Amino acid sequence: MRVRVPVRRSFLPALAAAVLLTVAGCGSGGESGASGGSGEAGTAAGSSPEAGSGEEPADGSGTDDGTDDGTEGGDANGSAEVPDAFRFTGQTLDGQKFDGAELAGKPTVLWFWAPWCPKCKAQGPETAKVAQEFEGKAHVVGVAGLDKPAAMKDFVSSAKVGGFPQLNDEPGAVWRKFGITEQSVYVVLDGKGKTVFTGNLPAGEGLAGKVRELVG
Repeated sequence: MRVRVPVRRSFLPALAAAVLLTVAGCGSGGESGASGGSGEAGTAAGSSPEAGSGEEPADGSGTDDGTDDGTEGGDANGSAEVPDAFRFTGQTLDGQKFDGAELAGKPTVLWFWAPWCPKCKAQGPETAKVAQEFEGKAHVVGVAGLDKPAAMKDFVSSAKVGGFPQLNDEPGAVWRKFGITEQSVYVVLDGKGKTVFTGNLPAGEGLAGKVRELVG
């Protein structure tokens, strides 16, 4: 009996430590997001709980995989210079670091696309045209997901949309931040980070008008 007492005492702290480690491990889950396409048009890996319903765009919740949500309560803090919507980071398809904070102050178009999506490819020419027309007055950024970088790069080349930044969002961090659950979707924000439009524009029709209204 004297032998079992110290064993039992040493086992309980070990068990408690194991429980703590398990809880900590669970806190970092759910980051797979939109990695790897399913090959089915109209769907995204935003079916994960973090993807949201689209009613919480740019809420600054962010994730650990490429998204920095900044500090909480950005709207309540008058000293905050960067709106929550622009508090994210990523990497472009050519390997450069991207900071969403650089978008603040000007209207911004985020174009969420997938390499295998024919609707996305049809949107390419008009999106590229808008990016060129409003260069210096507004930002246009492509956010690629649901596939691998090699396929994304092929799409950029074939669709001729290399004239503006294209993010590699294979993990789906930016998609989740803006509540995007399918490809070929535009999110248009004003310079203060307020979402003024979210949706599909066939062949990009009407995109220029939406940006023009914000530019003035």
